[in-house]
Amino acid sequence: MVFISLSSIGFGQVKKPTFQIAVLKYKGGGDWYANPTALPNLVKFCNKNLGTSIDEDVATVDISDPALFNYPFVHMTGHGNVVFSASDAENLRNYLMGGGFLHIDDNYGMDQFIRKEIKKVFPMLDWVELPANHPLFSQTYKFPKGLPKIHEHDDQRSQAFGIVYQGRLVCLYTYETDLGDGWEDPEVHGDSPEKREEALRMGANIIEYVFTKSF
Repeated sequence: MVFISLSSIGFGQVKKPTFQIAVLKYKGGGDWYANPTALPNLVKFCNKNLGTSIDEDVATVDISDPALFNYPFVHMTGHGNVVFSASDAENLRNYLMGGGFLHIDDNYGMDQFIRKEIKKVFPMLDWVELPANHPLFSQTYKFPKGLPKIHEHDDQRSQAFGIVYQGRLVCLYTYETDLGDGWEDPEVHGDSPEKREEALRMGANIIEYVFTKSF
């Protein structure tokens, strides 16, 4: 089970780091390690602008590892193939049912794979598109049009999908936006300061929502 005191998160306070978040390592050959500077930059942004107290040392955790339960928030990305074994799916299911949260950010190319694999985790649940008026888009930073578009890719509209278990959003899938690219160091993708700020603000909203709304 995942247990975390919301009072220890440190929103609006100056505190020592109280918890870590992690990048999810998965099988199948996809580059789970993509965007290595993304999550550390998002953590720094949240600690500075939201007053959170997240450890700036971002962990890596294998989907099958019992240590997954040490991290209240895990982030998953990549461009290609994803394969969950039965034991992977079971471990992730137990983690999410027990209070954990998974954010999946398609780095372009993982959509056809991740949708199939998440069905192994929650075969009876379907993705629900989050509308622009969902609370996720009206935390500290306001996104009245919903999920912002950071990178063009196939020039499709950006979409946010969720898996809701017993009334709680346990998994967020951000598609056709590539938030993680916007979180990376500025020289990696050459995004404008304005576009990077937009991506980081949306990421901060996700962190804020998870730790104040979804539990």
